[in-house]
Amino acid sequence: MTRFHWHGHSAWTVEHAGTRLLIDPFFTGNPAADMAADKVQADFILLTHAHGDHLGDTVDLARRLGVPVVTNNEISHYLARHGVEHAHGLNPGGGVQLPFGRVTFVRADHSSSFPDGTYGGVACGFVVHLEGLTLYNAGDTALFSDMEMFGERYKPDVVMLPIGDYFTMGPDDAHEAVRLINPRVALAQHYNTFPPIRQDGRAWADRVCKDLRIDVPFLQPGEAANV
Repeated sequence: MTRFHWHGHSAWTVEHAGTRLLIDPFFTGNPAADMAADKVQADFILLTHAHGDHLGDTVDLARRLGVPVVTNNEISHYLARHGVEHAHGLNPGGGVQLPFGRVTFVRADHSSSFPDGTYGGVACGFVVHLEGLTLYNAGDTALFSDMEMFGERYKPDVVMLPIGDYFTMGPDDAHEAVRLINPRVALAQHYNTFPPIRQDGRAWADRVCKDLRIDVPFLQPGEAANV
């Protein structure tokens, strides 16, 4: 069983076989966060892109916990300059085998820059192949037709998609993304943190479940689903 704990916005802890994967750890300054950054624990950090609401507390957490970060090439160099000793700098199509499974970075349609405005490499999603379960986190992205190919090639059991609109795809395009990918479970992220991305997550979950016959747990920040 794999546990998906939503911390709010796009921050997650995925617990699988005793390993905690922390995704896009935006806690400090996140009005939806369910805990303070100094309470967070992890064994690995997975980071989709350099925007401040995803990079978040990565540097402080990686240094405090001494854990590796899996991210894009440019962010890995940024982290090294800021005292993070272990980072895997991938690019779309590249992957790395780690103790918990394989991580493959895939395309996302989005921008990426550090909080000071400098270039942060390309934004990515990622596919994580765990023993007995595959998850696809799309990161911040628009809808694009390659998602159907991701579904066919990687066969994810769980997909994690933004539904907030404005900066990413909204509920209608996220609904279509679930149809293209055809996972067993869909989880919503990147919504209700700030006014421009207010959405009715329960309505989206109910609609996708009804239309596509897919399990869509509705979570509030701080809640978790077992898959």
